[in-house]
Formats: sequence, C-alpha cells, structure tokens
Amino acid sequence: MYLNEFLVVAMIHLLAVISPGPDFAVVIRNSVSAGRKTGLITAAGIGAGIFLHVAYSLLGIGIIVSQSVWLFNALKLLAGAYLLYIGIKALRARPQASSTGEVALATVAMPARKAFVNGFITNGLNPKATLFFLSVFTLVISPQTPLLVQAGYGIYLAAATGLWFCLVALLFSQPRVRSSFARMGHWFDRLMGAVLVALGLHLALSEWLKRA
Repeated sequence: MYLNEFLVVAMIHLLAVISPGPDFAVVIRNSVSAGRKTGLITAAGIGAGIFLHVAYSLLGIGIIVSQSVWLFNALKLLAGAYLLYIGIKALRARPQASSTGEVALATVAMPARKAFVNGFITNGLNPKATLFFLSVFTLVISPQTPLLVQAGYGIYLAAATGLWFCLVALLFSQPRVRSSFARMGHWFDRLMGAVLVALGLHLALSEWLKRA
C-alpha cells in the first residue's frame, strides 16, 4: 500500500546522500588518514545521526525549527562552528617524520569514539539534512501514513545512509587509494581541512550573504 511512497522517499534520499557535503568530506578524511576501521566507524556515526533527524521529524519538533528563524540560524551556526573546528585542526597538520606514505598513514590514530562522534555530530548538525527530512516528512510522506510506517522509512534512511558512507570508507581506505593520497602527505589533510572550513563558513554566513 505504501510501496509507491517508499520508492519516492528512497529515490529522493539516494540523490541527496550521494551529493558531496560535510559527511562526505569527513568520511574521506578519516578513511584516508586513519584507515578502514576509522572510516567505517565514522560512517556508522553518520548513519546514527540520521535517527536524530527522524526522531524530531516524527515528534513534530522539526516543524517548530522550520518556523523559527533564530532557532534554525542557531543550528546553522553550531554546524558551521563544528566544521570550522575540525577543519582548522586539519589545516594545522604537520609533516610526518617518516618519508614513506604508508608508514606515515599508519602513525595516524583516531579513537573509535572520536570517529563515531565526528560522523554523528557532522550529520546531526547539518542544516541541509534538517531541510531534507522536513521536506520528506511534511511534503512527501502523507499525514495519513501510520507513525509505525514512517518510523520504518526512518530506519531505512539511516541504514541506507550508513551503508553508502561505509562504501565510501571502503573505497578511500583501499591501500592504492591511500598511497595515492599519501603522496600529498600532510597537504591532503590540509586540503580536506580547507574544504571543511569552507563548508563551515558557508553554513555560518549563508544567512548574512542572503541579506547582503
């Protein structure tokens, strides 16, 4: 009965999740610099972050956020500040003492908890994700759709998101891929830091730029 609705949700989500953004940048950075396990844990954190969006969408809090300009702008500032924080840390990366890329990569360690939190907060504070879920749960999913079915959609969205970024992590943690990025050494970390800083500034200043 709800197959057509689910297919529309799945298609929209596919287009949204494969588009580059903060989640994509964080997974690539962690996968290349710290390896497969860290990349997969980061992806799991992003998937878990989806449940946050699903929860407030089902509870109706998302509607309040969408109608409160200052609250939504506060969310943007928080997201921008976090991306700036991890971006600036990456920009401060220093050359490794080792002369080989593989050894240098092996020295980079990130606790599992930190990798998970990286993914969870990056996704949880992403205002684009907020807008996506508000759109899906208010415009695409019918109000007559039972709450349990909507929750099922949410579980699918979280699982599909986590799976997609697990695939990204697996790709960018391949030895050949890592060794290619390793030739850039600390410059790759700085490049990804610059991307994260740019995304953070875009989020933080987007409202001001619209008024200018």
